[in-house]
Amino acid sequence: MTTIDLAVVPVAGAGTRLLPATKSQPKEMLPVGRKPVVQYIVEELVQSGIRRVLFVTGPGKHSIENHFDVNPELVDFLRETGKEELLEELEFGRRNVEYCYTRQRRQLGLGHAVLTARPFVGDQPFVVALGDSIIGLHAQSLVVQRLISTFEAERADAVIAFEEVPREEVRQYGIAHPKGEAGAVFPLADIVEKPSVEEAPSTLAVAARYVFRSAIFDHLAKTTPGKGGEIQLTDAIRAMIRGGGKVLGVRLPPDEVRYDIGNFESYYAAFVEFALADPKYGPRLREHLKSLI
Repeated sequence: MTTIDLAVVPVAGAGTRLLPATKSQPKEMLPVGRKPVVQYIVEELVQSGIRRVLFVTGPGKHSIENHFDVNPELVDFLRETGKEELLEELEFGRRNVEYCYTRQRRQLGLGHAVLTARPFVGDQPFVVALGDSIIGLHAQSLVVQRLISTFEAERADAVIAFEEVPREEVRQYGIAHPKGEAGAVFPLADIVEKPSVEEAPSTLAVAARYVFRSAIFDHLAKTTPGKGGEIQLTDAIRAMIRGGGKVLGVRLPPDEVRYDIGNFESYYAAFVEFALADPKYGPRLREHLKSLI
């Protein structure tokens, strides 16, 4: 059993690349197949031993809180109308998980969102799971468990998940600069935010999952805001490395794809893949798609 049972899930972003779908609802609540994005993320965390989840929210995010609340009226309605079979779809709300919420009052970047969790986290090590990225088809991933195990076994200061991306896409991500050969687990010499294709030290991109010691908060508090006044989490990680901190990378295996629900192209692709994998509706959808193509 791991000793880390706390995760911080930043969900404060405005989701502007998904307008108008995100004008009145969070991008984290957009459905992918049968479930909203954020439910997949919580289910992934729970199966890796997380029992406390802190959402860092922003304006217009109340539906996330509502989604994880118990709704006795809905349960009673389903029972009274003979729809008990649908109660299974609400089972996620009955798991032994504590949900907490804090507000990022100003949009000052991912690093600032993580920093707002400091009063809640205190001196504990914790997981960060970005609220717009699903890992693995239907979130069947134990990457967080592997990150925690590596963190504890290696007594690291931070452990970060990485995925292989095409070289022409490195400018979209934080990219690992490994110390020597990058195996399944590897030490980091540096991490570079959105490098050019020519300057990228590798094609290993940050894959939306991290484990940190609370020392990351000190680095975030000292980080100078960059473009748009935002505090970048990558800058704080670089400071941790340069200060002698032990920061490791863990590769995602090929069967644990990261689904980035950040723009319509990736959202459409994720929805179709998850829908096709639905045991009840997937086969008919596949036939329908064949008739359209």
